Amino acid sequence: MILGVSKAPAAPPDRPPGLAKQDTLRWAAPKNLYVGSAAAGGGHHEAQDYPDPFTYDTEYRKLLAAEFSSVTPENQLKWEFVHPERGVYNFGPADEIVEFARRHNQKVRGHTLLWHSQNPAWLEEGDFTDEELREILREHIFTVVGRYKGQIHQWDVANEIFDGNGNLRTQENIWLRELGPGIIADAFRWAHEADPKAELFFNDYSVEGINAKSTAYYNLIRDLRAQGVPVHGFGVQAHLSTRWPFPADMQANLQRFDELGVATAVTELDVRMDLPGGAAPTPAQLQQQADYYRQALQACLNVAGCGSFTIWGFTDKYSWVPVFFPDQGAATVMWENFERKPAYYALQDTLLEARPGGKALREHHPAYADR
Repeated sequence: MILGVSKAPAAPPDRPPGLAKQDTLRWAAPKNLYVGSAAAGGGHHEAQDYPDPFTYDTEYRKLLAAEFSSVTPENQLKWEFVHPERGVYNFGPADEIVEFARRHNQKVRGHTLLWHSQNPAWLEEGDFTDEELREILREHIFTVVGRYKGQIHQWDVANEIFDGNGNLRTQENIWLRELGPGIIADAFRWAHEADPKAELFFNDYSVEGINAKSTAYYNLIRDLRAQGVPVHGFGVQAHLSTRWPFPADMQANLQRFDELGVATAVTELDVRMDLPGGAAPTPAQLQQQADYYRQALQACLNVAGCGSFTIWGFTDKYSWVPVFFPDQGAATVMWENFERKPAYYALQDTLLEARPGGKALREHHPAYADR
């Protein structure tokens, strides 16, 4: 929990009838960009002092539907949640998110199929032959991707497979350790067989700029595509911190993947800040955060193939950051009480200006007149 919520700015006056939907991120966005959020649930949320956010928080769901044209299950499709026992699947929560998205005309990003983290004990501690382990992964991919065939438009097939030096995680990742790097191509092929129309992505953090890690992905994607492996996209998570400068070469990095012939996406953006002892963010911190959100969005907008922009939760009420980064937080675009931060308006204004005629719209539209 982040202290200082009571210091959030007062809510703006209610919009005139009919204008509420025009005062949202999804309405402001150009038509070629899906603007998304993680749908909170599972993972660390299960240990918090609140019920499942997506299921029980009606105001949260109302905003998730109104503000975003894309949703990503935050934890509900990760192995430990969706496949808790061998041969047993827990699809209920993910089914609800996919149905929610259908009702609200939203896309869904699937996250994730092959990862070193958040795997169930039965998998990590099991005594399997290589053939058995390979079949476990194949069966999981066909079962999960196949269940949502035609309903999930992008999948993070392989997640965080490189370390910071651009080396494969051959010790941490059970699939790479036991089956070798060739399993990566197999995972993409299986996912493609399970849903030939889904776009298949690599996804990772600390790959926003051009560095050893993002270059390792560039080389791997180039080589896999040369072999005919169905790799369609590269996702940069963009878990940023105001401790560090914004990655100024983010657009250049996205552009080189675009020129490689794959789609790009910002998949998990948030911007945490230092709040020792639960202090409230300062105006300067909030402005820096807003600027980072704006720059990340602008980098995506400036690259033709970047068609998906997802923030990793939109309210501090359910953010993962304070749980994993003590004395850091306030990383999202809304306070715990759902009031908007400067970061929200930075995204909304940037989206509007990317629309044809959007700059004039922002200047004269009644929904934005009080800014």
